[in-house]
Amino acid sequence: MATANKAAGQTNLPFAYTRYSHEQLRDVLRKMYLIRRFEEGAEDSYMRGLIHGTMHLSIGQEASAMGICMPLTDEDQITSTHRGHGHSIAKGADVKKMFAEFFGKTTGYCKGRGGSMHIADVSKGNLGANGIVAGGIPIAVGAALSAKRLGNGKVVVSFFGDGANNEGAFHESLNMASIWKLPVIFVCENNGYGMSTSTARSTAVANIADRAAAYSMPGVIVDGNNFSEVAEASHAAIERARAGEGPTLIESKTYRYRGHSKSDRNRYRTKEEIEDWMTNRDPITLFETELKEFGVIDDKGIEAIREDVAREIAEGIEYAKEGPMPEISDLARFVYTEEVA
Repeated sequence: MATANKAAGQTNLPFAYTRYSHEQLRDVLRKMYLIRRFEEGAEDSYMRGLIHGTMHLSIGQEASAMGICMPLTDEDQITSTHRGHGHSIAKGADVKKMFAEFFGKTTGYCKGRGGSMHIADVSKGNLGANGIVAGGIPIAVGAALSAKRLGNGKVVVSFFGDGANNEGAFHESLNMASIWKLPVIFVCENNGYGMSTSTARSTAVANIADRAAAYSMPGVIVDGNNFSEVAEASHAAIERARAGEGPTLIESKTYRYRGHSKSDRNRYRTKEEIEDWMTNRDPITLFETELKEFGVIDDKGIEAIREDVAREIAEGIEYAKEGPMPEISDLARFVYTEEVA
């Protein structure tokens, strides 16, 4: 990665500002906006009846997805969750194909078969989102085992939510990954709540990262709304994995602004709590403030990014609207891996 030049007179800059160039940091901001506007666009399309079923939005968690994925290459792999749109975009997904997948069109990533919860793009190392809580964790361990056996230098990141840390698959996977020193990073995006239950009521330990000690791996807690802090933890964990030292558990403490899903009435959180996170701890606002403080971008540059993202989102929705619906005769196609488009 290119290294940014330190601004005159500035010392002790946050990790990201010494690791990445100004151009890279501006691109991070653009992708954070792309994640948020994509989900807002998807939400609006759902309300208009253009998208059916349900969806789980990660609005408010953009810095977590970008910080974790920033040090990864296209060859590195991720597994995601039912709340995985941000992970997909952070790993390089095309929003046009994502919208098409939402709309059930054959131009989508999974030919319209997967929808919101099952977007995958193997060409970018995205092994897929998963509608099963903790379902992606053992898949990531399998991919990491494959990488180690093949000696190809890949690392695998498994994203999951706080609810998954109480599933057996979580504990079994961490144990196996540690025994075999697999190149996998477990990332718990702890937004404080499962469907309607807080982590304080559902999890015995104070911090999910505390559970790493039981499996002899580092447990790291980061402010999930601080891009630089997340990126620094991800970089260290990835370097450790590539060096053959095994897995790391990162707990990214963040917050989702919307309910668990579109069917969630959101009555278990106070309006004051939600408003506090949105007003005082918004990841995009915090990142913009830092970028301006360190001379990476100005207000004009930020506005240009916003306008460019708005254009891309509008074009993506139109692309999805115009795409062809699947044919009934193709109902059983594109289900198995041997099927080629």
